[in-house]
Amino acid sequence: MKLSSNTRLIALIVAGAFFMQNLDSSIIATSLPQMALSFHVQALDLSLGITVYLLSAAAFVPLSGWVADRYGARNIFLLAIVVFMVSSLACGLANSLLQFVIARAVQGLGGALMAPVGRMVVLRNTDKANLLHATALITWPALAAPVIGPALGGFITTYASWRWNFFLNVPLGLAGMMLVAKFVPNFRDAEPRDMDWRGFFLSAAALVVLLYGMESFAHTRTAWQRPLLVTIVGTVLAIASVRHFHRVTHPLLNLSSLNVPTYAISTINSGFFIRTAIGTTPFLLPLLFQLGFGLNALASGLLILVYFAGNFGIKPVTTPTLRRFGFRSVLIINGALVGLSILAVGFFDATSSRWLLMAVLLAAGITRSMQFTCLNTLAFADVAENQRGSAATLSSMLNQVGSVAGVALGALLLNIAQGIHGHASLSLADFRFTFVMIGIIGVLSALPFMRLPHNAGAEVSGHRANTA
Repeated sequence: MKLSSNTRLIALIVAGAFFMQNLDSSIIATSLPQMALSFHVQALDLSLGITVYLLSAAAFVPLSGWVADRYGARNIFLLAIVVFMVSSLACGLANSLLQFVIARAVQGLGGALMAPVGRMVVLRNTDKANLLHATALITWPALAAPVIGPALGGFITTYASWRWNFFLNVPLGLAGMMLVAKFVPNFRDAEPRDMDWRGFFLSAAALVVLLYGMESFAHTRTAWQRPLLVTIVGTVLAIASVRHFHRVTHPLLNLSSLNVPTYAISTINSGFFIRTAIGTTPFLLPLLFQLGFGLNALASGLLILVYFAGNFGIKPVTTPTLRRFGFRSVLIINGALVGLSILAVGFFDATSSRWLLMAVLLAAGITRSMQFTCLNTLAFADVAENQRGSAATLSSMLNQVGSVAGVALGALLLNIAQGIHGHASLSLADFRFTFVMIGIIGVLSALPFMRLPHNAGAEVSGHRANTA
């Protein structure tokens, strides 16, 4: 069954907003040296702008489901675009690091509302039979932005100014606002809940502290005690948040969706670990190619482009594959291939066949895309309509934790390998150890999907009808 024109339009509008958000995140890295010159600081100081965005987004993500239910999904999604657009303008106009950091913190608020509320809009406007198609449409921005972002950012920074990387969001935001206002329905809860302030502060603190602790692992080589302690404190706060949500009558987050097997395994169990494994690759690959292989930035970027290009190669066959084999088989086999392809990258060096390396990178990108689409679709296949708001918010929270955990895990494994090998600087052996360990985690993460029934998510994939 094909998407109705209205449902497809809404999914594309949400996808466009997601593209703006993901492009902004991927484009900024290319501008850091020029921004540092403008602000009269060191390039590494600009990492604060990246970190504060992540922490601000983490703090407000738990609030997104409640405000959308109370004030209307369209209104909040529109507000998210406005906040993101205006703060992007402020980023481009910033004349100091402090001004830039403040603007990025506000931008994080817009991003925190945009992702879960946008997903909620699509979920509430799509029936189960079309969920796979709609999910594929809103998944592409996360896959396309890393491909386009670095090249576009480099071009803009070189031939115009780094400021235009942020000004670019203004026309995109204005177009998004007009489309959202005209075409997106304003779903809201008929009986809105009272605000669970204690739950909000607990969950916000848990996410901020946990993400800060994990992100800190990427910036230390020997002093692990502080990041580890902060991560433990964040974990304790997260446990306290979960206990609170289970105890109160009207919690900020309804955790009942975790009792849905397909949602639980796709988000908090196997799905979380395989997302974490995949999340290490954008961080590790540039380091491997430049520090391990000795390639320059351009050659490294072209190889990474092959990896991300694989995201698009599988799109036309994703739906037929799921219809033929079902979620269970695809998640098991494709998940194992995700891990094996990551592991295989670790056995290449500067003298290896470049064509063979590109083939492996392409396969890694293809399996990455397939796994993400399957996980994002299966997660909501059996979630009831009254659970979708909290389920979308919780999914966004866990995705964000998984992305940061991937970088932290990659950095931690590199540090461990460097300590084992006793090298003063990172060597190819350190990368090989790290990629092998990540690959093993990926393969092992696919095995629990064997617990899924053969007809899991069949109403969404259409697999049951074909095998009956």
